[in-house]
Amino acid sequence: MIKAVFFDAGGVLHTSEKDVEQERFFIEASLAVLASCGIFIDASPDECIEKIKIRAKEYKKWSEETTTELPAADIWAKYFLKDFNVDLRKIEGCAEVLCYLYDGKRSRITSRPHLPETVLALHKMGMRQGIISNIISKHFVPECLTKYSIAPYMESVILSSVVGRRKPAVEIFQAALDSVRLPAVECAFVGDRLSRDVIGAKNAQFGCMIQIRHQPSIEKDRAMESLGYKPDVMIDDLAEIPAIIQTLNKENN
Repeated sequence: MIKAVFFDAGGVLHTSEKDVEQERFFIEASLAVLASCGIFIDASPDECIEKIKIRAKEYKKWSEETTTELPAADIWAKYFLKDFNVDLRKIEGCAEVLCYLYDGKRSRITSRPHLPETVLALHKMGMRQGIISNIISKHFVPECLTKYSIAPYMESVILSSVVGRRKPAVEIFQAALDSVRLPAVECAFVGDRLSRDVIGAKNAQFGCMIQIRHQPSIEKDRAMESLGYKPDVMIDDLAEIPAIIQTLNKENN
């Protein structure tokens, strides 16, 4: 019997697309934040963003290999701004703001269709709901929940930036289970990535793993398909979820 549904954030609550204007805003805002902390980057905005892209890929590779999320200041001082030798002590005062800008202002973000309706329908069914997300910012996802008018229904918000572990690590899924005090078999997870969400939820023994199609995510995970992990259900729209949970619970009642 499924009693709780957890959602991923990126790719599930919303999707993102590269946007030149957004990227320009991100780097200019980031440089202004750094300057407010007494950190002045000796490079043009274009040079700076290219360096950050390279170092961000390095951090992503390391974090995915270790399933570890570093504290915000370490991410920026040791990876994103490594080429500029920034003072870790100075960046600690603005690192979270930089993470927020990186996660929320670097690309164009669009909420998924039928998100509020789906969450409300699950709430009316008596489902407890929450978030399990890999993200370097502590504040971006909570802001999104408010923006999408679903914050009151999300009793548990588990972020890698807080837990220090990233999906597919079982520890981040266990943190979510501990927060609602339910066994894994009574929880469903909705994600878009085979490499993080499907593998993580399956290894954590969640009762139901629902994957929502997101073509960029599917393409990134082609190499993982040979591992044999598959979602219990593949969907195209969030609105499909309530009926899936209802059917599953009827079958197991």
